[in-house]
Amino acid sequence: MGLIIALFAVGIILLLAEMLLIPGIGVAGVLGLASLGGSCYYGFYHYGIAGGTIVTAVCVILIICFIVYSLRAKTWKRLSLDAVIGKNPAETASLSVGDRGSTLTRLAPAGTARIGDVTCEVHSIDGIVNPGTVVEVVSVRDGRVSVKTIVDTEQINNN
Repeated sequence: MGLIIALFAVGIILLLAEMLLIPGIGVAGVLGLASLGGSCYYGFYHYGIAGGTIVTAVCVILIICFIVYSLRAKTWKRLSLDAVIGKNPAETASLSVGDRGSTLTRLAPAGTARIGDVTCEVHSIDGIVNPGTVVEVVSVRDGRVSVKTIVDTEQINNN
């Protein structure tokens, strides 16, 4: 009886590890199912039809309970990340077309720029833009700020 209980426990632990820790259908899931199948096999082998049927029924009932529990929304809400990473429309609302600033990070095509007193995520319409480049706001729509590179005419005249 100890072997049947051990195989059953290992099978449940491996299936839980597959669902919660290891993504996809992998070795842990296959080994978990094999372990549960082995516990059912040993139930029939050592205790006959009555004992095997009881072990199989317990396996099936517990697997159904785990599936129902895992499909409930509250189960996955506790395991999921709730943090919202997004734009702050209040910050970008103060920006208007024509405002100028400089990039703080590389825009490829999105990155961070400081425009006036606002530091926000911007999207380049010119493609990749290096940090420290002067940019101008060309549109602000739904918190998305689009910028274009401003060519410094003084640098061109000096070279």
